[in-house]
Formats: sequence, C-alpha cells, structure tokens
Amino acid sequence: MGLETKYQERNLNIPRYRQNLMAAIELDLMNDENVLAIFYGGSIGNEDTDLFSDIDLRIVVKDEFFEEYRLHKTERAKNWGDVLFFEDFPWSNYSTAHYKGFIKVDSFYYKTSDIKPSIWLQKLKIVQDSTGLIENVLKQSSTLIYSPSSIEVEQWRTKFFAHLHEAYRRVMRNEIYYALRCIDNLRLSMITGWYMEVAIQPNTFGDWAKLEGERSKLNDHQLSLLALWHCNREQQDLLKVMRAIVPEFTKIHKKLCDQYEIEENTELVSEILNMVM
Repeated sequence: MGLETKYQERNLNIPRYRQNLMAAIELDLMNDENVLAIFYGGSIGNEDTDLFSDIDLRIVVKDEFFEEYRLHKTERAKNWGDVLFFEDFPWSNYSTAHYKGFIKVDSFYYKTSDIKPSIWLQKLKIVQDSTGLIENVLKQSSTLIYSPSSIEVEQWRTKFFAHLHEAYRRVMRNEIYYALRCIDNLRLSMITGWYMEVAIQPNTFGDWAKLEGERSKLNDHQLSLLALWHCNREQQDLLKVMRAIVPEFTKIHKKLCDQYEIEENTELVSEILNMVM
C-alpha cells in the first residue's frame, strides 16, 4: 500500500479538522477579556490554503498580561484540540503545537507595541480587533514595497561565495552531508537573488516554504533550474551541480548590481569563483 493510499482518508479530513481547530481557537480567545486582537497570517491570511496548510495564529494581549500568556502558551494550545507534541522554546513568544489530526498551529503572542507595519503583514485574516490596531497596521503595510538595500545585496553575494567555497572544502574532505547542506544554501541563495530582482521579499534564509510547487512565485525556467540542480552523494556530481549554479549566479548578480546601482567588481568576483571552479 502506497503512502498516498495509506493516509488518504486522514489527509482528506485535514481541511475539516483545520476548520474545527480554528473554531475552537476563536471561541476560546474571543471570550478572553485580555486578548485585544486575533488574526491569521500565512496561507489563511493569503487565502491560498491547500490540503496541508497549517494555522499561522497571531494573538495580541494587553501589555500587562503579556508575560503571563507567553509563559502559558503551550497550556493554552491544549484548549483547542488533542496535542500530539510541541515544538517550543520556553523563552520565546511563540510555540508550535502538532495536533492528532496531522495539522500544526504556530501561535505567536504579542504586546501592542510589537505590531508594526511590515511586508509580512500585507495579507491577514482578522478575527478580532477591539482597538483597531490590526486594521490600521494592515492598511499601512499594504503601501509598503520591498526593495533590497545595497547592504542586503552585498551580504547576499558574499554568503553565496562563502557557501560555494565551503561546499568545495567539504567535498574534498568527503564530508558529504555538510557539502549537500552548502549546495542547498547555494540554491536558496539563487532564489533570494531571483526574488530581489522582482522586488519580492525573500523568505527567511533556510525556509523553503512555497518556493516550489503550485504556490511558488518563481517562473517555469527558474523552477526547471532548481530541478536540474539536484545531486547525489558522488563527489563529481556535487562539483557538477556547483559548476552549473555559478553561471546563473553571475547573471543574476550582474542584474542586481545594474538594477540597484552597486559596483559589480567583476575581477574580484571572477577571482573568488575561480578559486573553486
């Protein structure tokens, strides 16, 4: 029995389970006088959920109660359904609860002063907003346009160089998993460059969410390159993929330098790349 068949019934029930979780969350939090706002980000905020979308929950509480709510964030999540396990850092303002229905809830707690206009707050689903704070921030966020600074572009290219050199070292040492991680970072660096070119806020580095699949913002050519940059554990295959990525980096690097009026410094770039290529 294949995985698709084995879990088909469970998977088909995920949307219903998600709705039930959201209903339980909203019933619980809307009856709490210390909760000022409840809203969803992520796929729910973007209105592009699919079968496996999680719940990206944001909760604003009165400042004087923030620490109490933060400390009890995992206990609160148990009110909403049957928790299978938690990912949690006790000192942080967020927690991730994995429920038995094979869905997770990322819950973030905020003070009012934490909520500021942001590219990431352009699409939200607001459930409760007793002070109008979230509506106001949503309105201000909608006017923001992402444009990378020269510092961001410089950091982007130097990290690409670092990942490339480190990948080579690890291949030569036969530390293959380390090398594979470095090559994965090269792929992510390319996606970051492509996003910067078209003024899309890149994901936090290391986050592959929505970079592939139907919800990807990459074009068909870029997605095909990502597919081609797959490699196995053989040293020659690893080096082959590294060599295949470099010309595409050179292209996007030139475009970004031209677009954002940054010195390309072709001689130095060639020297850095040629050390391992």
